[in-house]
Amino acid sequence: MREDAQHPFRAAAEPHAGRLRALPLLFAGGALLAWAVPARAEAPVQPLSLRSCAEVAADAERLACYDRLAGRPEPGATAASNPAAAEGPALPAAAAEGRPGEAAAVATGSGPGLQVRRSHSLWSSFWELDRADKRGTFRFKTYRPNFLLPVHYTTDINRRPDSPTRPSTGSGPDYKRIEAKLQLSVRTKIAEGLLLPDADLWFGYTQQSLWQVWNRKESSPFRNTDFEPELIYVVPVPEGLRRLPGGWQFSMLQAGLAHQSNGQPDPLSRSWNRVYVGAGLERGEITVYGRVSKRLREDAEDNDNPDLTRYVGRTELAVTWLPGSATASLRWRQNLRDLKHGSLQLDWTYPVDRAQPDGLRWYLQAFTGYGETLLDYNHKQTSLGAGLTLFEF
Repeated sequence: MREDAQHPFRAAAEPHAGRLRALPLLFAGGALLAWAVPARAEAPVQPLSLRSCAEVAADAERLACYDRLAGRPEPGATAASNPAAAEGPALPAAAAEGRPGEAAAVATGSGPGLQVRRSHSLWSSFWELDRADKRGTFRFKTYRPNFLLPVHYTTDINRRPDSPTRPSTGSGPDYKRIEAKLQLSVRTKIAEGLLLPDADLWFGYTQQSLWQVWNRKESSPFRNTDFEPELIYVVPVPEGLRRLPGGWQFSMLQAGLAHQSNGQPDPLSRSWNRVYVGAGLERGEITVYGRVSKRLREDAEDNDNPDLTRYVGRTELAVTWLPGSATASLRWRQNLRDLKHGSLQLDWTYPVDRAQPDGLRWYLQAFTGYGETLLDYNHKQTSLGAGLTLFEF
C-alpha cells in the first residue's frame, strides 16, 4: 500500500466523569467518614463501603448510602459545593447519555460525513467542540456514514483502469454495471486539549469497497477497496468569534493529514498523501464544510497517479441539511482550474421506522464525475446506489 488521499452531545455538567479513577480515594474517604461519625448507642457504625450499602434494606436509604460513598452532593446543595454544576445549565439526561430517541438525525457528507444527534450545535455535538460535549479520549464513534448499497448501478464501468505511470495491460475481468457498494468508517479522539484550549486530535479510518456480488461468472470479486486513515486536528472557534451575519455560526477549524490507497499490485495500484485545512459553519438545521488540500510530493517512480488532483480536485465543499426525519447532503469536489473535472455527490437517508430515527435508515446515493474510487480517479461515470445504513454509535 502506498500513501493517501474528510454534530453529538454530552451534558454540560458530568461531575463524575473521573469516577473510576477516584474510587480508591472515595473508598478511603468513606471509611474515614464512617470512623469519624460518633457511634449510635443502639448499634455500632459499620465502615462505609459497597458491602455495607448493599446490606441496607430500604431502597431510599440504600441509594443514599451509595450516593454518600460516591461523594455525590446532598439534595439542595448549592453550585458552590458542586463546582462542575456551576459550569453551565444541565442538559436533558437522555441527550447527556447519548441515548437514541432524542430527535436523532443522520447526515452524510464529506469532511465529517455526519451522523449526529441534535444538540445546541451540530458541529459541537459531532466533534465535541464545547466543554459540555467533551467525552474523553479513545471512545470509538462513527465518522463518515456506514452503509451497504446492495444495488449500485454505474453508467460506464471502468474495465481497463490506467494512469500515466501505470498503463493498462489489456482488458480486465468482465465486470457488470450493477454491483454493491460498502463503506465502513470510525474515529476516536486520541488527545484532548492539545496545544490550544479545547482543541482535540482525532484518528479516523474509512474503508470503501465496490463488490461485484451479482457477478457469479467472475466469482463475485471485490472490484476495488480504498483504505483511508487520517489524523484530524479540530480547533473550536472561540465563542466571541462564532457569530456571523444572517444567523450563521463559524464553529470550527480543522487541519488534517490523510493517506489513501487501494492496496492493489501494479498496474492497478493507486495512492496519494495529502494535508488539508478546513472550516465548519452552521445555521440551524444546515451545516457547511469546506476544505483545501495539498498533495505531498512523491518520487516519480513511486507515483501511481501523478495527475490525480487534476481529476479529483484540491477543494471540497459539503452542505448538509437536517430538516427532520430525512437528511440530505451535497458534496462538490473541484480543482478550481478546470470545471470539466471534479465531482458531485448527493446522499439522502430516511428512517425505516419513523418511531426509531436512530435505527435502520434507507440510504440513497447519486454520484457523477471523476474519482468515486481511487481506481476510477480519471474515469468519468454516473452512478446511483440504494440500500441501508449499517450502524451508528
